Amino acid sequence: MRRLPAAFLVLCLGSALAVAEPQHGISVFGDLKYPADFSHFDYVNPDAPKGGKLSLIGPVPRDTFDSFNGYILKGDPVQGYDLMFDSLMARANDEPDALYGLVASSADIAADRKSVTFSLRSEAKFADGTALTAEDVCDSYRLLSTLGDERIKITIKDVEACDVLGPHQLRYRFKGGRTRDLPLTLAELPIFSKAYYAKVDFSRTTLDPPLGSGPYTVKSFKPGEYVSYGRRIDYWAKDLPVNRGRYNFDEVRFDYFRERTAALEALKSGVIDLREEYTSRDWATAYDFPAVKDGRVKQVVLPDETPSGAQGFFINLRREKFHDIRVRKALNLAFDFEWSNQNLFFGLYNRTASFFELSPLKAEGLPSPEELALLEPLRTSLRPEVFAAPPVPPVSDGSGQDRKLLRQASQLLDEAGWKTDGGTRRNASGEPLSLEFLIESPIFERILGPYVKNLHLIGIDASIRTVDDAQYQRKQEDYDFDVISSRFMAGLTPGDGLRVFFGSESAKRPGTYNMSGVASAAIDALIDKIVEAETRANLDIAGRALDRVLRAEHFWVPNWHKGSYWIAHWDKFGRPTIKPKYDRGIVDTWWYDEAKAARIANGN
Repeated sequence: MRRLPAAFLVLCLGSALAVAEPQHGISVFGDLKYPADFSHFDYVNPDAPKGGKLSLIGPVPRDTFDSFNGYILKGDPVQGYDLMFDSLMARANDEPDALYGLVASSADIAADRKSVTFSLRSEAKFADGTALTAEDVCDSYRLLSTLGDERIKITIKDVEACDVLGPHQLRYRFKGGRTRDLPLTLAELPIFSKAYYAKVDFSRTTLDPPLGSGPYTVKSFKPGEYVSYGRRIDYWAKDLPVNRGRYNFDEVRFDYFRERTAALEALKSGVIDLREEYTSRDWATAYDFPAVKDGRVKQVVLPDETPSGAQGFFINLRREKFHDIRVRKALNLAFDFEWSNQNLFFGLYNRTASFFELSPLKAEGLPSPEELALLEPLRTSLRPEVFAAPPVPPVSDGSGQDRKLLRQASQLLDEAGWKTDGGTRRNASGEPLSLEFLIESPIFERILGPYVKNLHLIGIDASIRTVDDAQYQRKQEDYDFDVISSRFMAGLTPGDGLRVFFGSESAKRPGTYNMSGVASAAIDALIDKIVEAETRANLDIAGRALDRVLRAEHFWVPNWHKGSYWIAHWDKFGRPTIKPKYDRGIVDTWWYDEAKAARIANGN
């Protein structure tokens, strides 16, 4: 899945409640940890040294890139492009949903929540020394709302206008009644230079490094190999409270590899400094090389206190063969997680059940009276199991071919009209029940192979198709697949961005995260309830109601999760004693330790 800034991956968190006067920060329900005179975030070292280099693989590994514009649907964007751009406000990664002034010194949300006014810092500048003004902010909104990625456009569609009130003041006006999310969403949009994009076509992919106002600029790059960002010594905002102790590396370099094995070898040889491991087998067995044994390379487990979201095999409901829910339930029964966890994952994972796993929004047991108050008006359009305990994935006997579960799957397929004569199942028209898993790396074949074998046993003509990154992205954006592996992340305070994953509108638009093509008026209505929630308690209730409805549709085969990040790095970095609660904090808060690096260089 292509990477978007955190604001969109966590579903564009909501905004503050109405405030009576300009505030130095905003949050969903008005609570702020840091006062107006705070000097730095608690999870940084404000005196961290600047210097050195960090070479790593990006959080969404790709084998190449063809654009520095990650805010449009076209192209395969470079890793780290968001380091080049500032936003109006910056996120505090030790609070669920708080932002504090960056380009904007304050935000004033109208009492009726129909607008928000931002006052800008007069000292804000782009990397070429030109002033950053309200004109640039409003033009950035224009570009994103008309030419931007659909996943961005959906979340800001209820903005009526961006009005320039003066060189350093602007107001966003909203339309409609569901505007709770908009102030925070808008405060995290990237800010572009109006003068720059008057000459450059924003809608086109480009390998010309753009003009931004952020802490880094492009230093050098070679598609398919690397991109290197250099820290701006003249960065205008380096001493602001939201930035003290951050962006400490003189150079941040993202390296590209076609295979994960090559990336691991690059870490072993010191070509890269740090690698996040996503494969349980490698984490358990591949880090036994000399540098790990003698302590020069550290294996670090960082706690992940964010909701895990929902990773799974998402079934494309746009295809008629998957319309019958019995077919989808059968696909779920055929996947043996217990065998996979013990034989492929070294027992390191837990099974995912909810779309809001490890979150208060996860539904459990019977619906509460508060949930029923939201669900009852929708009863005629909901499945009966919504009103019972939510469905959970089947637990197998761990054999890899649980006969009981496979018999249940076969019975469901028979009932759905897919009959078998001992071979491939066919419908009344003689069409075979075929299924293709779309993947972009051969590494997933070891996971899908046993699953495909089970599907064959119940008469489904299942196969795996591996394509390159570019083709995978095109097929994903056009929904040209039967089943695809994906991960939905709700964040700590989901809001209007849920529509990008489950809204009826996103099911029709290319390039959204609605992989299964979910389109339901009832789901839309429950998303509205989440967006309209004025307290966290009400948000959690609406989220649990939505979780019940989503799970009852069985449009995915749930995968697994863990509550940590697996990081391997050469021991030449320092990091704060406090990790940001809701982020890795590596590029953001670590620093280069010259003494440690010297010992590594000397082989000690």
